[in-house]
Amino acid sequence: MPIDLSQDRIIKLTDQEFKDLVGFVYSHYGIDLSKKRQLIEGRLSHTLRGKGFSTFSEYMRILFQDKSGEELHGFLNKITTNHSYFARENEHFEFLMKVALPQLEKTRRGDLRIWSAGCSAGQEAYNIAMVMDQYFGPRKPQWDTTILATDISTNVLTKARQGIYSMDSIKGLPDAWKTKYFNRLPDGNFQVCEKIRKEVVFRIFNLMDPFVYKKPFDIIFCRNVMIYFDAPTTNKTVEKFYDATAMGGYLFIGHSESVDKANSKYTYLMPAIYQKQPNKGGR
Repeated sequence: MPIDLSQDRIIKLTDQEFKDLVGFVYSHYGIDLSKKRQLIEGRLSHTLRGKGFSTFSEYMRILFQDKSGEELHGFLNKITTNHSYFARENEHFEFLMKVALPQLEKTRRGDLRIWSAGCSAGQEAYNIAMVMDQYFGPRKPQWDTTILATDISTNVLTKARQGIYSMDSIKGLPDAWKTKYFNRLPDGNFQVCEKIRKEVVFRIFNLMDPFVYKKPFDIIFCRNVMIYFDAPTTNKTVEKFYDATAMGGYLFIGHSESVDKANSKYTYLMPAIYQKQPNKGGR
């Protein structure tokens, strides 16, 4: 009997379908998929077959007309990589603890505005909350260090709010932190303790939308998000971050990302860490 390989067949994009899909994603989310044709076909073929579609045009008609956002977010979950873990690029958290927070404590009065943009499943935001707890210690009740954590994916935000992670995800943290900030679950996973979970507010947000905020942020983390952007979109996003940063505040990006130093108003401090300083024309 012949073996049916139809379920493993990759559905190919036509040139026009690829052009339309790339243009749609770029205009709405700033994500550049112009070199990701095979990735799209590989990751979406199973989804198309599951919906009874044999072409991307059929799928795109549903995708482009989606008003609820459910289909769009399902698509974004497929084409973006939401892999993260605690203590990722840990030198950022060391800098936060040893340099940024001591400086900010001298110039702020009981309130730090913190944003984890592109927070994925929440590891980064919770990691920042743990650093805050460690740094301030008994002084913590005197400070509001609530962290705004945003992402375009509803799926990862649902996971983030639960705060449940595998042993592998938390292996980079000090053993004392694992004991202090996590509760081991019967299935062997670990849940962030309630005290730390309460320090983070999760919201859906698209970085292509206007940034709306009551007060500028003292600390912004946006790491390994702009790797999906082209240079013009990255520069525009960094400019928006700059406008949203308080004087003396910090921007942390991923080590595989870069800021156009010639045109950015941020002051470069060290790899992937920037500060808003008056001598760079800041407000």
